[in-house]
Amino acid sequence: MSHESNSPQYRMGLPIPHSKLGMWLFLATEIMFFSAFIGAYIVLRAGSPGWPDDPEITHLRIWAGGLNTFVLILSSYFVVMALEGMKVENFAKARRYLCLTLLLACLFLGIKAYEYSGKFKYDILPGHIPETPRMAIDKSMREMKHVVDQRTIALAAAKLPEKTEPVDPEETAEISGVADEKTEEVETPVEELRQQLQTELTAEDTPAPRKKELQAYFDLDSKYRELDKRALDETISMQEMNKELETMKENPEYGSFLAPVHFLQPIIYGN
Repeated sequence: MSHESNSPQYRMGLPIPHSKLGMWLFLATEIMFFSAFIGAYIVLRAGSPGWPDDPEITHLRIWAGGLNTFVLILSSYFVVMALEGMKVENFAKARRYLCLTLLLACLFLGIKAYEYSGKFKYDILPGHIPETPRMAIDKSMREMKHVVDQRTIALAAAKLPEKTEPVDPEETAEISGVADEKTEEVETPVEELRQQLQTELTAEDTPAPRKKELQAYFDLDSKYRELDKRALDETISMQEMNKELETMKENPEYGSFLAPVHFLQPIIYGN
């Protein structure tokens, strides 16, 4: 008596090489990855009233992004043409299309740099974007303080002494527990330099060009302190601060030093 096997007979499916299967899996993961990103953006955008879309605020060039999309698609086409040339051993054609692809890659990076140049110019960077007028004023005052301190150091032709780390554990605990002493320790050297410059300004033997330079510095410092007091007292609006900053930037004596200070422009949601 013969017994026939009941085990199923397997047949080979499509003869797909491992390289093609891997590429398909890669494309599938890319689609899922970007679908999640785009979906998250749509949900966030739809649920965020007042989302800034004015290019004068966001400083983002939408048309440049659209042009870059075309450049990207065209470069993909050129790669396919280069591959076709290699398959038929037409290496001259392959080299030509690869060179065109390389040129488009450089063009892509150039357009991308131009597209986002406004973000760097106006300091619209992660962690630097004020979302309210109050935050914008605080940021402007921090930038102005940095300018004044750097100008103080430059005029005194000196550098802040480096702070040495305490070795004694009790000293460490004492410093970490007293924030005011820590702040005073950092600010005292700049204030000392400022007093030295004040003494030099009032000295009779100080040359006239040097006195003019010092006077311009103290005019800037005085204006900064006035604005800082108004900012702390919350008696100045964002519009008034922008007007004051514009006037200061136009000052022929010290306006050029205020280039790192940006005009106030809060951007909701930090876009």
